Amino acid sequence: MANLYTMRDPTKQYPTPKFKHQPQNVPGLAKKMSPQPDHGEISYTGSGRLPNRKALITGGDSGIGRAAAIAFAREGADVAISYLPSEEADAKEVIALIEKEGREAVAIPGDIRSESFCKKLVTQAHRKLGGLDILALVAGKQHAVEKRPAIPYVANRSGENDLLAIGRDGLIVIALKSWRAQLIFAARPCRPV
Repeated sequence: MANLYTMRDPTKQYPTPKFKHQPQNVPGLAKKMSPQPDHGEISYTGSGRLPNRKALITGGDSGIGRAAAIAFAREGADVAISYLPSEEADAKEVIALIEKEGREAVAIPGDIRSESFCKKLVTQAHRKLGGLDILALVAGKQHAVEKRPAIPYVANRSGENDLLAIGRDGLIVIALKSWRAQLIFAARPCRPV
């Protein structure tokens, strides 16, 4: 076995099974994947690092957002997740996993490309959880491509480029609104974790 400090190629460090081609319409559902991905449902054990914290996670139904929701709940946090309405099935699974940990779970469907939804998202999460301590703004889209295209500059907020609308518009609005919510509602000051 190699020393921890020995440089190793991570692409050769783990098994690389040959997965069958599994096309899905965007956004895809984790429950339709074979084998089912482990977002921590099986492998992650918490140790109480976030007792009674309140977290809002965008894209909490799948991928990194799902993993964060499971980990935060197992660390002792109450969790609100946002997700696209078409991903309701995956979101229900995450809510059940959070509740299984004895934590409060809040599901808020909507599209973070909409500024009005982003504002409502923060307000709902703040009210239903009784404050917000943690923002995990990880919603996004992934598309496999042979060659990385240039991302064009988009001068308006109409959302014709989903990647820019999610990253520039939605996440910024959520961050600003949550900061303002702490000042307006003064329920709980944000504390560093």
